[in-house]
Amino acid sequence: MREITMAQAINEALDEEMARDEHVFLFGEDVAGFGGVFGVTKGLHDKFGKKRVFDSPLSETLIAGAAVGAAMTGTRPVAELQYSDFVGIAMDEVYNKAAKWRYMHGGKLSVPMVIRAPEGAKGGGGAEHSQSPGGLFQSAFGMYVLMPSNPADAKGLLKSAIRDENPVLFLEHKALYNRRGPMPDGEHLVPIGRAATVRSGSDVTVVAWGSLVGRAVAASEQLAGDGIDVEIIDPRGIRPLDLDTILASVERTGRLVLVHEAPGPGGPGAEVAAVVAERAIDVLEGPIARVTTPDTYFPQSVHLERMMLPTNDDIVAAVHSTFV
Repeated sequence: MREITMAQAINEALDEEMARDEHVFLFGEDVAGFGGVFGVTKGLHDKFGKKRVFDSPLSETLIAGAAVGAAMTGTRPVAELQYSDFVGIAMDEVYNKAAKWRYMHGGKLSVPMVIRAPEGAKGGGGAEHSQSPGGLFQSAFGMYVLMPSNPADAKGLLKSAIRDENPVLFLEHKALYNRRGPMPDGEHLVPIGRAATVRSGSDVTVVAWGSLVGRAVAASEQLAGDGIDVEIIDPRGIRPLDLDTILASVERTGRLVLVHEAPGPGGPGAEVAAVVAERAIDVLEGPIARVTTPDTYFPQSVHLERMMLPTNDDIVAAVHSTFV
């Protein structure tokens, strides 16, 4: 294995899939010569040319709508929105057209497209450039919503997403772009809809998404010193949700803590908590706990932004709260 950053992993996935399939192309805001606002697409314009890697106008509606139209003609577009906060501008194109048109046309066409969008708080982006909007799409039947937490998953999930016949919203946390991690050699694919057991444990199940998976691991090491053995599940996304893996873990541990950067109301943890309460309430030995950002705006100040984000200690405290 070798170690690379998540930004490099995403770049490799795009490079490999474009080389493998001439129908794959990349477009969006500043993805060509500039290489993306976070440098993720650097070098791809030079390698594949302006017909397969090109910039779009600053219009989320145009980007998403063009991707839907192109996908229906037999190509496999990978579109980039510069920030996931603005996916709402293209809500009809994403939530209705991309997700529903295969059904609306009786299965006579498919919409194999990927929308990549950076999410999350990093560097004082403020209220409109720091959000984690994946929970908005929990009810978007007909499309997938993926959230990698490490370089290997980012590459493997993105390659699987590009090859899939369904539309995919691929959310990349900005704070993870420079995070390094091991990458298997050779072809690397990660199946969509299968959660990863990051750490096995017997006392409490922690389900964590995206950037907070790493903090959950750090908290679990601290909790081990307290004699608490933590199992960590990374769902790798919001749709589809691998509830079987989560429920099986909760049945073993009897406790559940949900950890994500999105606020509690409407966040992905709410759905998991509801399903566990419906299907596994009899095995719970303590209350379900959630660790999220406060239900308020993200401030512009980087110092106040840090105060918004869940910490290792917050996760530790939440785990202890389940032992009542």
